[in-house]
Amino acid sequence: MTTHVNFLAVAVAGIVVFVFAAAYYIALAGPRARLSPAAAARGRPAPWLLGLELFKSLVVAAAVAALVSIAGLHDVGSALKLALGMWIAFPVVLLVGSVTQENVPWRLAAIHAGRSPSSSSSRSSSRSGDSPYLSP
Repeated sequence: MTTHVNFLAVAVAGIVVFVFAAAYYIALAGPRARLSPAAAARGRPAPWLLGLELFKSLVVAAAVAALVSIAGLHDVGSALKLALGMWIAFPVVLLVGSVTQENVPWRLAAIHAGRSPSSSSSRSSSRSGDSPYLSP
């Protein structure tokens, strides 16, 4: 079995994903800061972290491209269906685990899953001693 991967397409896809993710997280910086002490304490990311994020985007693009090739998918629609399925399946497993086992607020997990929490459903904790990780 041979795998044919278009490395230029992988590079373009990785860069597009990196730019999209950066814009997405910049747009949701406010809700993330309210839900995550780590996000609230963080300023601008270090240049090495940006490089790491770009590298991660390229790795994911290469993995999807390899799976598309191995599966014998020959059209964009089939490749997008595979990518969509992976985008749903893997984050669901990871994020449900973080919510149920690490007390990550579900609204924060929703941001990471690609869903913006509505401003009307977010509430701040007014009771002293409330943990930001245990808010419903």
